[in-house]
Amino acid sequence: MRQTRHLQIHGRVQGVWFRDSMCREAERLGVTGWVRNRGDGTVEAVVQGEAAAVQAIIDWAHRGPPKAEVLRVEIDEAGGEFSGFEQRPSA
Repeated sequence: MRQTRHLQIHGRVQGVWFRDSMCREAERLGVTGWVRNRGDGTVEAVVQGEAAAVQAIIDWAHRGPPKAEVLRVEIDEAGGEFSGFEQRPSA
């Protein structure tokens, strides 16, 4: 069953290759959607795919790349349809 989730990732998540690393992880897992930096210092993402793959990228987001320090991840249901995974311009 396909799921779509909106993530707001808090902590030291900018300037640590979070977005690039998330793109690579999403590709590895077969997850579609997007990721971007926010002006408030968080990273925002929408992830879509099979339930197990979405859960796997959410689990990854709680850790992030090696230099990240994730404090918390807010997760909400989301909509939309995505054909790939992309980095979007900062908001």
